[in-house]
Amino acid sequence: MTPLFRRRRIVPAHHKAFEGLPVTHVVTGDARTRAAVHRRGRFARGRLPVVCLAGYHRNMSDFTAFADYFSRLGPGDWPVVLIDLPGRGRADDRPRSEDYGSLADARDLADILAALGIGRAILLGQGHGGQVAMALAAARPLFVGGAILLDAGPVTDSRGIVRLRNNLAHVESLGGGRAAMAGFRRMLGGDYPGLAENTLDALALRSHWFDRKGRPRPLFDRRLIELLGDIGFDDVLVPQWPFYDALKPMKLMLLRTQLTDQLRRETFEEMTRRRPDAPALTIAGQGSPALFDQNEEIEAVADFVFRTSAG
Repeated sequence: MTPLFRRRRIVPAHHKAFEGLPVTHVVTGDARTRAAVHRRGRFARGRLPVVCLAGYHRNMSDFTAFADYFSRLGPGDWPVVLIDLPGRGRADDRPRSEDYGSLADARDLADILAALGIGRAILLGQGHGGQVAMALAAARPLFVGGAILLDAGPVTDSRGIVRLRNNLAHVESLGGGRAAMAGFRRMLGGDYPGLAENTLDALALRSHWFDRKGRPRPLFDRRLIELLGDIGFDDVLVPQWPFYDALKPMKLMLLRTQLTDQLRRETFEEMTRRRPDAPALTIAGQGSPALFDQNEEIEAVADFVFRTSAG
């Protein structure tokens, strides 16, 4: 018999990456799995909430710097919702690995928004989170008042998937102690050149926690990575342009990090060609996930949000 709630991971109660991000849990449609939700700001008429969706195995801590600075812009105290979808962060794992996928996540997102009383929102999705946003626009378009895609598009770069899988396997094979942390620094240093070691260490804590022996423990369901096992470096994944085209009626903003291996430049250029009305921005000097800690890029997103909400 499957238990009502399943949690196979342990998340330390005072994990540093989650400081300032208290959550409530929302039961999704299968009645066995809970998502984790952090809300802040003043929810009111005329203010479309910004709903942030992290990458494939990532969690809401990737939006900490964004949410902190964004809340001080414009009229201030703008409503923001950070979500850990099932299998990530402080959400429950799904009962079965085959239940993971962008379509299932989009159904859960619709359930979460309805449970929170949010009729329309601006979706800010990184990587997989952007694919979930597109899937929701295709299935439940009335929920989507606008979308911001960051390193997300209708064609995922298989090279990024293979590197992610291999990097995580390598780090966990190192055991614990200094070797594990050094492995994270090498892994992250390529995506964020020039960052200090203490900053790289803080980034490692967004995806893992370390037990008493210094061994890395994932803040995600390992089965998410196992699902990527059959993808090869040279594979060409099936394009999903109809999902991107589902955003045609909505205001759209496109972002790409300069060093990402999740979204090819030619795919990003085709996305901008199909949507010349969408403001497009490249975030220099970093890879995925975006650090989202620079005032210029957050202010550009804020300007899009305020104009879209007013419209």
